[in-house]
Amino acid sequence: MTSANSVISSERVEGTTVYNVGGDKLGSIDDLMIDKVSGQVRYAVMEFGGFLGMGTDRYPIPWSMLRYDTSRDGYVVPLEKSQLEGAPRYGPDAVPDYDDAYRGSVDKYYGL
Repeated sequence: MTSANSVISSERVEGTTVYNVGGDKLGSIDDLMIDKVSGQVRYAVMEFGGFLGMGTDRYPIPWSMLRYDTSRDGYVVPLEKSQLEGAPRYGPDAVPDYDDAYRGSVDKYYGL
């Protein structure tokens, strides 16, 4: 049986801060990409850059890379800001098709 603490509404995940291991804020979760067949979250789309939501890019981060840290009340990823410079990303109005090629490029970038 699943305990109440092992599941969370996507509404509560969206907006949660993402930090690197050193404690630097990288961004916040903007969206979740869920596999239609398995129902598993595949990617957390992190919003990064810009000012007040303008000029920000979205970075799909494989869900398996995120760890929730209760002391930070946010997610921690083993990434530095500099690693995001070359990472797959898109603008707020340019959501790509998460087809095999796109997912493959994201997974390859993060070494999965």
